[in-house]
Amino acid sequence: MTGWTWQYEGYDPADERLRESLCTLGNGYFATRGALAECAADAVHYPGTYAAGVYNRLVSAVAGRQVENEDVVNLPNWLPLRFRQPGGDWLTPDTTPVLEHAVTLHLSSGLMERRTRFGLGAGGALLVRQLRFVHMADPHLAGLRTEFTAEDFSGPLEVEAALDGGVTNAGVARYADLDGRHLTHVVTGTSQHDTVWLRCRTRTSDIRIAYAARLTSPASVAVRHDRPRAVQTTRLELQAGQTLTVDKVVALHTSRDAAISDPLHAAVDRVQRAAPFDALLAPHLTAWQQLWRRAEPDVPDEAGRILRLHLFHVLQTLSPHTADLDVGVPARGLHGEAYRGHVFWDELFVLPYLNLHFPEVSRALLHHRYRRLERARTAAHDAGRRGAMYPWQSGSDGREETQQLHLNPRSGRWLPDHSHLQHHVGSAIAYNVWQYCEAAGDEEFLHTRGAEMLLQISRFWAGSASYDDRLGRYRIKGVMGPDEYHDAYPDAVEPGLDDNAYTNVTAAWVLARTLEVLRHLPEPRRRELAERTGLDEAELDHWDHVSRSLHVQFHDGVISQFEGYGELAELDWRGYRRRYGDIRRLDRILEAEGDTVNRYQASKQADVLMLGYLFSPDELQGVFRRLGLNLDERTWRRTVDYYLHRTTHGSTLSGLVHGWVLARARRADAWKFCQEALQSDIADIQGGTTGEGIHLGAMAGTLDLVQRGLTGLETRGGALWLDPVPLPELSSYGFTVRYHGHWGVRLRLESSSLEITVPAAGRYPIEVHLPGHRAVRVDPGETARLALPA
Repeated sequence: MTGWTWQYEGYDPADERLRESLCTLGNGYFATRGALAECAADAVHYPGTYAAGVYNRLVSAVAGRQVENEDVVNLPNWLPLRFRQPGGDWLTPDTTPVLEHAVTLHLSSGLMERRTRFGLGAGGALLVRQLRFVHMADPHLAGLRTEFTAEDFSGPLEVEAALDGGVTNAGVARYADLDGRHLTHVVTGTSQHDTVWLRCRTRTSDIRIAYAARLTSPASVAVRHDRPRAVQTTRLELQAGQTLTVDKVVALHTSRDAAISDPLHAAVDRVQRAAPFDALLAPHLTAWQQLWRRAEPDVPDEAGRILRLHLFHVLQTLSPHTADLDVGVPARGLHGEAYRGHVFWDELFVLPYLNLHFPEVSRALLHHRYRRLERARTAAHDAGRRGAMYPWQSGSDGREETQQLHLNPRSGRWLPDHSHLQHHVGSAIAYNVWQYCEAAGDEEFLHTRGAEMLLQISRFWAGSASYDDRLGRYRIKGVMGPDEYHDAYPDAVEPGLDDNAYTNVTAAWVLARTLEVLRHLPEPRRRELAERTGLDEAELDHWDHVSRSLHVQFHDGVISQFEGYGELAELDWRGYRRRYGDIRRLDRILEAEGDTVNRYQASKQADVLMLGYLFSPDELQGVFRRLGLNLDERTWRRTVDYYLHRTTHGSTLSGLVHGWVLARARRADAWKFCQEALQSDIADIQGGTTGEGIHLGAMAGTLDLVQRGLTGLETRGGALWLDPVPLPELSSYGFTVRYHGHWGVRLRLESSSLEITVPAAGRYPIEVHLPGHRAVRVDPGETARLALPA
């Protein structure tokens, strides 16, 4: 590993799935896992390709029930390129002696390189070097260059390239009982002597998919069609010490694309017009250089190298090309089939970073949510509520896609899944609307689509709150919080918990923020919105009352995760760690024992502490003051310590949130959790999950930890607010942000100073606020150097 490369030496089948995920190449439109081109899908390899927003719905028989699931579709495999000596077996690392093997991910250029030396017997060897890209300038193109070098032998080599439509969704072992056959009507054909094509469609969503592949070889190319494969073959005459090159360029289109008449015609036309491999590299490299220039964090040492990898994968899932698509934030990127490619709340951890680098992408992702506002209103109506109830998991059209059953691999039992009760996803969407508009200065969006989403989400929360005469407060019952372990009270017949603190506090914040937005709307726009939605002053007065009166339970001087949390049993933490070692998935361990985590004060991930992630200390205290509650620093620190000792960190997001919170509450312990967040995917700390797809929220969140968490950076009131908490392990770093039309505001943090540079091309000065009520104005072309408090 170097600053700009990620390299794996040697061949280890046990690590192959992890390497494939971390060596995925993509461009925001589609991505392909870093599988070896000569290897088919099996227990070791999984060459998946996924296009953003391409889903399909199937019904499977599971545990005696008919279960419906919508999945991101594993598209036909464009990678296949295998080789052999005539009459011999196809050469792969699993069947042929491997003398040398290395896979290198070049982050700066978006290229994957592999070098393998196969032993052929009698002292001869074949060196295979491949270079692969998924084009960042033209989102519909990909390429594979293969160089064959004969070492101590001469003779023919057969090379076979293919487009393979015989693929299924089989990348997650837990889903083996589910139907994974998403493609149908696979047809192949030939366009020109060097070009073949494949077309198919999804079985129920009826999305048409088309590939065209051009093969360039120093020898003649033959074609055959072994449906569902289109095959091109060539026979190379190798001389000892000589290198011969075969290039494969592929185009992909689907019927979801804009400005095309037919996916097949578009794919064939694009691949035939595509430049040769070398010429295609130039615009691809330029596109990546531009992305790095806009977003690269300047962080030293190992942390900087990992952050670069994280940004690389964020940009492969959500690039500027995403701004042209109707897609959400897939929790596992475009890197695998875990979570079925669904959209959760992970945008809560992704958009704050994008807001300050690629605001056009953030806006597009919020448009995706707005287009599904009517579906969310329908869901609320069907549940007997008003407003918009956004789904916990969604795919193509915004309906609730949370699975009805989930498998516990420890017990082998399929269990009911109640995750759809995590209605706090609506607050996450509202939070992202506000954060985007503050960072981008996008009043037009805030006054139109943003205001409408905020209104309907607030309407849902106000309607979900019931008044308790005994408490003199409003309560929200029957929900789940971010914790995910607890979905019911012990021995309860019905699922759901009451007064989850995170849910209630964020609902109060959403109501208050929406009232503020509506107050400042231009009068014509406010009148239009009120007429369209039936909003009146009585409803606004009710919202105001609810926002000041939602119940938050305390116990033992700390915030209760939910009503009754403090009455649950204490877990024998030492005993379970001694017996099982890794107890991140304590819920599975207890269920396999015939017990349930609902009985214990044990959380999977940050829940109450998420409040310290979303809000600065001052803002969080302000929300509690509005609720008529006191949250002083001592109470918050006690709350942090309390849950720190009762959390298993079974989610990659947990270490991130704890690192963020502890940087201010208990700095000495913060770096341990920051390190866990940085290592979560590269070390696969959850034991096999990264091979099913990277954790996009955790990757983006680590970038935002440096950008906003440690700097205390807030964008509010038309100014930048900074309250740095430099950690000893990361006390010197810098980054560039886009802010209110400025294309390159540079911030650099040292242990005792902060430097801010506003580009000369900017039209307006930037106001910067620091602790101690200090405010400075930095004009375009100026650099301000500010001393930080000791």
